[in-house]
Amino acid sequence: MKRTFSFIIAGIAGLIIALLALPFVTNAFAQSAPPDLAQVARPVATTSPPTALSAEDAEALIYMREEEKLARDVYLFLSETWSLPIFENIAASEQTHMNALKTLLDRYGLSDPAATTAAGEFNNPDLQALYTQLVARGQISLSEALAVGAAIEEIDILDLQQHLTATTPADITQVFQNLVAGSENHLRAFVSQWEAQTGSTYQPQYLDAATYQAIINAENTNGSGNSNGRGNGRHGRP
Repeated sequence: MKRTFSFIIAGIAGLIIALLALPFVTNAFAQSAPPDLAQVARPVATTSPPTALSAEDAEALIYMREEEKLARDVYLFLSETWSLPIFENIAASEQTHMNALKTLLDRYGLSDPAATTAAGEFNNPDLQALYTQLVARGQISLSEALAVGAAIEEIDILDLQQHLTATTPADITQVFQNLVAGSENHLRAFVSQWEAQTGSTYQPQYLDAATYQAIINAENTNGSGNSNGRGNGRHGRP
């Protein structure tokens, strides 16, 4: 009987010690865990309300939302035309880019220009004209379709870099940097397929040679990009 009682007392004492030590163990786990697990272990801080955007930043978000839609719509069209997996795969990535921009539009209370437009339809007349030219060019041959993909990514990089020199809100800057990195990945993919298809060396259509070469030589990444391309950018035409 004494031995049983001793075990009970020892068990209660162990439980009390474990409960007292739990906050310290949880804190140590949060500090040493990978970022995703650490976020689960810590309370999430309340996001502060967004500050008012400049007219330039608002225009950039609205424009880039439609430009990413243009990329997605062209790639979906080319996927149906040529049945090459790269077009469907990168179209899915462009949808992710569109979603990131939609989150920012909602956060800052801006109207979504892509809310009611069908595939291949755009509120911006320059983008509408560009879409028409790109899909016409992409039907000429598979190599031209791949060159269209590369051209879109070059234009995206130039436009995003232009906006990054002017924008100040940290959340917009982060999204734009991630979109640059994504476009650089896509450009490398299209160039690789174009060169395999043609047996030739791809020459940049909008980026300057040094910026293009730096992108091609870099590793694929999900992080931010830092190239400083020059060219026609938003108003470029293939």
